[in-house]
Amino acid sequence: MNNFIFENATKVYFGKGCVKEYLSCLSGKYGEKVLLAYGGGSIKRNGIYDEVVSILEKAGKTIVEFSGIMANPTYKKVMEGAKLAKENHVDMILGVGGGSVIDCCKAVSLAAVSGKDVWEEYWANPGIIDFEPLPLGVIVTVAGTGSECNGGAVITNEALKIKTGRDYPKCNPKFALMDPEYTYSVPAKQMVSGAFDILSHIMETYFSEPNEDNVSDDISEALMRSVIKNLRDAIKNPKDYTARSNLFWTSTMAENRIIKLGKKCDFECHQMEHQLGAYTDCNHGFGLAVLHPVYYRHIYEEGLPKFVRFAENVWQIKREDMTDQQLAKAGVEALADFIKEIGLPTTLRELGMENQDRLKEIADSCNLAQGGYKKMTHKEILEIFKECF
Repeated sequence: MNNFIFENATKVYFGKGCVKEYLSCLSGKYGEKVLLAYGGGSIKRNGIYDEVVSILEKAGKTIVEFSGIMANPTYKKVMEGAKLAKENHVDMILGVGGGSVIDCCKAVSLAAVSGKDVWEEYWANPGIIDFEPLPLGVIVTVAGTGSECNGGAVITNEALKIKTGRDYPKCNPKFALMDPEYTYSVPAKQMVSGAFDILSHIMETYFSEPNEDNVSDDISEALMRSVIKNLRDAIKNPKDYTARSNLFWTSTMAENRIIKLGKKCDFECHQMEHQLGAYTDCNHGFGLAVLHPVYYRHIYEEGLPKFVRFAENVWQIKREDMTDQQLAKAGVEALADFIKEIGLPTTLRELGMENQDRLKEIADSCNLAQGGYKKMTHKEILEIFKECF
């Protein structure tokens, strides 16, 4: 394996009833005022809000609410949260929701303390955080991004039409509470979208050097098989606790940095989807589902040994009389078939794009990732977008 340094500062409390059992004592470590952050209000409909507020109030906390965090959190929303935190002198942030809420809270934790323009200093360019962000704890309600166990946050600058992410270890949540039963009320489409995001995170890491035998790739193959099996089970029975808990933890494992150890990582598909999202505000998992098979048809020959492993070890495809190229391609098509099976979109039209007028502009705005098997150009990204249309 290649050299690496590993760090993960987030303490995870996982399982049924973990919020009731641990939230009170955990919040007690960080002062009296809590910025309670959440999204569009689903936690009020499913009862999670009432449970969390009751626990905080019994613990003597003063709650400042920061609601309405959108699916693709914007820099404007980050600054709104930072203003609330500063004006109310909050002691900690408690984010309740999925990856978008958690990402926004990480950025707020920086902006509430830093006197700098956090977009320019920490998202437009990689920065150095030489101060302690506002303490952040999270209660995760959606399996998908794995944002609960890293310092990564993806933020959209609407004015610039740029959606980008950075990962700063100092932004890791102090604690993450993960009760799989909290994911039961997530709508089916959102569950499937989140699960595909998990699979995407693993593939983006897996399909990169080194190709030599390494622990990270072995773990990734097991995780991919787990996502595929458990998503199928969760679609059949949304309250299958085993399936939902496995998806929940696989989401964390995909992005807690463990499988990235010693890997270059690709994430070109994520770069392309981020810019599609910046221009169209499309669902993240849906956009990834459209892009991945087409992108892999463009690169599988450059990463042939790994794509052969993918076909054999993840999709259990028998070689029989196939060449390496045929076997690798069969693995890519198995992925495409799975996307159709679970009901995700397969074209940009299905995402609501009516014409190709802006595809070149979007393609030209994409970052070119350096870790993939094939170095992309903006011209080839445009070709991929057109094939996806």
